[in-house]
Amino acid sequence: MKGKTVSESSLFIVQQMTQSDANLAGNVHGGIIMKQIDTAAGIVAARHSSSNVVTASIDRLDFYNPVYVGDLLKVNACINYVGTSSMEIGARVEAENFLTGEIRHTASAYLTFVALDSEGKPKSIPPLELKTEEEKRRHKEAEQRRKIRLEERKREHDSQN
Repeated sequence: MKGKTVSESSLFIVQQMTQSDANLAGNVHGGIIMKQIDTAAGIVAARHSSSNVVTASIDRLDFYNPVYVGDLLKVNACINYVGTSSMEIGARVEAENFLTGEIRHTASAYLTFVALDSEGKPKSIPPLELKTEEEKRRHKEAEQRRKIRLEERKREHDSQN
């Protein structure tokens, strides 16, 4: 199977936040941001695997700054790691006040997706071709997160038995 590069599936989406996205405090609801992250990351995973995908886990989702009504919510998502049928996607979220030009790093997340065949079973996906030092660094960090995630899963399984 021919590999794919990070740039072949990377994605950048922008959406203006409106009053219907606000929580009771008047900021954009975290769930709205989470949905945008999952949507962008899912598209990256589907592009890389050329198949339907499902979200398997969200390893981290850290919020750093609020997003306000009227801001442009910008999600940059790219693939960090590829296994046999699963892949890790990283997402960086920024909010831009387009009137002032202020840009705030508002959230970052790592999501794992599994590629599915036409019967809904996990399927093999193309390997990841790493071109830049940044891609290699992100891949190495993703391998470490995967190792920790699998160790935690094993500990949970062992404690239940």
